[in-house]
Amino acid sequence: MDNVLIVVEDLERMTAFFKALGLVVEGEARVGGPDVGGLIGLPDPDATLVVLRSPDGGVG
Repeated sequence: MDNVLIVVEDLERMTAFFKALGLVVEGEARVGGPDVGGLIGLPDPDATLVVLRSPDGGVG
């Protein structure tokens, strides 16, 4: 499985952009706290993730 993480300023706008390109929203979640901070090197992050996939579910 290939993954890409993109940090954006306007999540709603960028989600709409990628949906317009044909990607499908698979899920959304808020993440944060010291455990996540330890993984990414920030003291106490608070973020919302949107997971997108191609419409056929394939990779590559």
